[in-house]
Amino acid sequence: MTKLLTDARSIRIKGRSFLAVMLSPDLPLDDWLVRLDDLAARSAGFFLGRPVVLDVTDLEIDRAQLKELVAELGKRNVSIMGVEGGRPSILGPGLPPALKGGRPMSDFELPQQEPVVEVAGSPAPAEVRQALQSLVIREPVRSGQSVIFPEGDVTVIGSVASGSEVIAGGSIHIYGALRGRAMAGSVGNASARIFCRKLEAELVAIDGIYKMAEDMAPDLRGKAVQLWLEDEAIKAEKLI
Repeated sequence: MTKLLTDARSIRIKGRSFLAVMLSPDLPLDDWLVRLDDLAARSAGFFLGRPVVLDVTDLEIDRAQLKELVAELGKRNVSIMGVEGGRPSILGPGLPPALKGGRPMSDFELPQQEPVVEVAGSPAPAEVRQALQSLVIREPVRSGQSVIFPEGDVTVIGSVASGSEVIAGGSIHIYGALRGRAMAGSVGNASARIFCRKLEAELVAIDGIYKMAEDMAPDLRGKAVQLWLEDEAIKAEKLI
């Protein structure tokens, strides 16, 4: 008997882009996991609730090693949404899907109207200047809040509290104390810089290279500072 579907319902399919954290392990994996644990211990909640992509390009591992790595990351509450750069021979059932075509920056145009940055359930007004592709936050960033802007620079007219974070595709300018996390050049911009009026950061990062609070020179604490990337290391100097 043929059943006629008289109540047709459409399936809605939409495209949407998200900013994901890219993890690029290196060998030996045990040593890399130790360094990852160190980062997680010194910056609690860094991976919590974040989409994470595992980049295994040119990493000489087999399927069993990849499965073990994904399992070890799962034990650390790091959920892998996809694998980039993996050979077909190491991918398959029981592993995250292969991802292709990741772009360092989004393709959509910046909105004409003033956008709203969602911050811990309470919208904070933000101003976008299209020509410069920059985001201006006119109030302090409070603990637990995240400001993410992969299209360009972020300027905060105020302080960034401990337990909060600012992530920018370009440079970060903070006209107050930086007590939380600041990650500039998040989409592969090694020329990005971080500027702040008072350095008390939990973590700073530029193009994926990070430095923790205890790794920073004591004479920079509480000072106006700029940070940049040079020879795969974060450099810093006081601002006059």
